[in-house]
Amino acid sequence: MKKCRPICRTVSDAVYVLDAIVGFDPRDSEATREAAEYIPTGGYKQFLKKDGLKGKRVGVVRNPFLDSFDVSTVISTFNHHLEVLRQGGANVVDNLQIANIDVIMDPSQSGEAIVMLAEFKLTINQYLEELIKSPVRSLAEIIAFNNNNPDLESMNKYGQELLIAAEMTNGFGEEEMKAVKLMEKLSEEGFEKLMKENELDVMVTLGVDVSTVLAIGGYPALTVPAGYDSKGKPVGICFGGLKGMEPKLIEVAYAFEQATLSRKPPFSFSLDLKQKLSL
Repeated sequence: MKKCRPICRTVSDAVYVLDAIVGFDPRDSEATREAAEYIPTGGYKQFLKKDGLKGKRVGVVRNPFLDSFDVSTVISTFNHHLEVLRQGGANVVDNLQIANIDVIMDPSQSGEAIVMLAEFKLTINQYLEELIKSPVRSLAEIIAFNNNNPDLESMNKYGQELLIAAEMTNGFGEEEMKAVKLMEKLSEEGFEKLMKENELDVMVTLGVDVSTVLAIGGYPALTVPAGYDSKGKPVGICFGGLKGMEPKLIEVAYAFEQATLSRKPPFSFSLDLKQKLSL
């Protein structure tokens, strides 16, 4: 399932955020107990190494994630970045396949949709009940508020079909637990098998669509700016690993970032306007 994913300017920023948010939380013990066991002594900042690519075994998964990029320049840039990984000392294993990828990428087949709806209702209700002040205290009240304020909530544009579907769920019953088991099976026979059989430290692919593969298994990932398409739209590459592999992910992602420096500061309208007014 989807988890907290901070958006930061740099890999080092993301790592500092990670150091701040990791740890056991008694109010969310089920989700944080296992993850807390992987936290290294001294935290994660120690893995920000410019030579982090040396000796790493990196697996490249192209299908189906590169299919959404029909611009040849983007694919060419990705291939160039693979060469950057090699030059940094990584052993790159190309054209790997994740088993049952079509099923994994379809939430209705993988079980993700069923689990997400049930989980959302439970967690949003718990969150709202604990707030000191709130105009709504449950998902049902959110839906009613949206219906009573359609213009304020842009109902014509966004609707609330998913909220209604979530409200119709009744916790984790037999169907939901069956879906959880299916996601576990798909993860073990898919991404986990790929990593172990090929003895990989890190998996890499283009874009962020692979986040679905990683999320349903609870695997860590880090997306790094990798350039821009012909229209100036930013493109990233995603590094993923097995549970507890955050140190290797950080080493690889940081070394790649420092070797490419693909990120450009975003356009600032106010700064550009001031420059024009001063002319």
